[in-house]
Amino acid sequence: MKIYNTLTKKKEEFVPIEEGKVRMYVCGPTVYNYIHIGNARPIIVFDTVRRYFEYKGYEVNFVSNFTDVDDKIIKKANEEGVTAQEVSERYIKEFKKDTEGLNVKPATYNPKATEEISSMIDMISTLIEKGHAYEKNGTVYFKTRSFKEYGKLSKKNIDDLEAGSRIAISEEKEDPMDFVLWKPKKEGEPSWPSPWSDGRPGWHIECSVMSNKYLGEQIDIHAGGEDLIFPHHENEIAQSECCNDKEFARYWMHNGFLNIDNKKMSKSDGNFFTVREISEQYSLQVLRFFMLNAHYRSPINFSKDLMEAAKNSLERITTATYNLEFLLESAKDIEMTEEERSIMAEIQELTRKYEAAMEDDFNTADAIAAIFEIVKVANSKTSSDNSREFISKVLEHIVKLCGILGIKAKKEEELLDETIDQLIQERQDARKNKNFARADEIRNLLIEKGIVLEDTREGVRWRRS
Repeated sequence: MKIYNTLTKKKEEFVPIEEGKVRMYVCGPTVYNYIHIGNARPIIVFDTVRRYFEYKGYEVNFVSNFTDVDDKIIKKANEEGVTAQEVSERYIKEFKKDTEGLNVKPATYNPKATEEISSMIDMISTLIEKGHAYEKNGTVYFKTRSFKEYGKLSKKNIDDLEAGSRIAISEEKEDPMDFVLWKPKKEGEPSWPSPWSDGRPGWHIECSVMSNKYLGEQIDIHAGGEDLIFPHHENEIAQSECCNDKEFARYWMHNGFLNIDNKKMSKSDGNFFTVREISEQYSLQVLRFFMLNAHYRSPINFSKDLMEAAKNSLERITTATYNLEFLLESAKDIEMTEEERSIMAEIQELTRKYEAAMEDDFNTADAIAAIFEIVKVANSKTSSDNSREFISKVLEHIVKLCGILGIKAKKEEELLDETIDQLIQERQDARKNKNFARADEIRNLLIEKGIVLEDTREGVRWRRS
C-alpha cells in the first residue's frame, strides 16, 4: 500500500510502527458553529482511509480532537451571554449529528482540549526544561530556532519566513518566529492555573499532547486539510520532536481545498454552505459520494450541477442493488453454472482493480469507477433465471465495496405520504409543547429520508429532494 507523504513529497510504501496496527491522528473541528462542507472533506476522506485499513485487517486507533476553547468560541459565548463550554458542547452534538448523516464512524477517542490542560502544562514544562521554550510575563513561547529541522514539512525556510513576516514583533519574544504555547487570561475568558499564569494553551500544543496521550510518542499517520501544513502541523512536529527526542509521525496526509463554483468559499461572497444546509437539499450520502469522486489530494469544485450528477450516479448503484434484491426474492436454489462462475471471476478481477486503486494512495475516484463496472455487469448479466447464490454474491460485492467507502449501496426505504404527514404533525405538536429536541429529531429523520420541510405562512410544506 502506497501513501503520498507530505513530509517527503513522494509516495511511500506504508510500513506501520507496530505490525497489524495503525495509529492515526486527524485534526478535528473548532466547535463554535455547524461544520461547513470544507470541513466535511477531511472528515470523509480520512474516515475512508480508516475504513480501508480496517478492511485490510488492521486494528486502527483513530483519534480526532475537539478544540473546545478558542477565540471564536469565546466570542460567540460572549455574544450569546452563555459560557464557552455551553457553546462548545452544543456544537459537538451538532457535529455528531452531521457526521452520523455522512456515515462517518465514531473515532476511537475524541479528546477535548479543556480536558487535557494538565497534560499540556506537563509538555510545556518539559520543553522549558529542555531549553526549547521560555516564559515572559506569564506567556510561554516555543523557541523555534532550537529545532534545527523547522520547516521540513512545509519546505519553508525559517529565515525567509522571518524576512517575509508582516506580523508585528512582540517585544517579549526572543525571536519573531517564536510561537505561543501558553497565554495569560484576558477579561471574560475561561482560564486554568499554571506555573506561569492563569490562562489557557495556544492552539498548536493541544494536538501534540492529545496525540502523545492517546497514540504514543510516535504515530503512523497524522492527517488534516492542506491549510494545516503551515503553521499548525509544522509547529506540532517541532513541539513533539523536541519534547520526545524522536520522530513524531511517519506519514503526513493532507487533502486538497474545496471551492464553490470555482471560487474560494467565503461568507462575504455568499458561497458558504454548512453540511446542515446541504442536508436540506440532498441526502448526505450524496455529499459523501461527491467528495470521494475526486482524489483526496486534488482540489475539488462544489456546484449544484456536480451534486446533481453525484446524486444521479449514486442512484445508478442503489437501483442496481434494488434490482438484485428483487431478483433474489424469486431466485432458484440451484448450483451456480459455469457461466455464472465465469462472471464471478470477472467481478473478482474488478474487485482487485478496486483494491489496487485504493492501495495507490487511496484513489477513491478509480475505486468508484471499478464499482460502476461491477454495476454494469450486474445490470447486463443477471436475471430471474440465475441461481440465488450467484445473485447474492454479486449483490454482496457491490454492497461490500461501497461500504468500505462509507457509501450505503442499498436504497433507503421511502416514507409514504401519509407517514410524512403524521411525522410533520408530531413535529408541530412537539414545537408547541417546547419539546424542541423531539422536533429536531423528526426534522433530521425526514432529511435523512430525502424529505425537505418548508415553513410558509400557510403552514409547513414538504417535498422530496
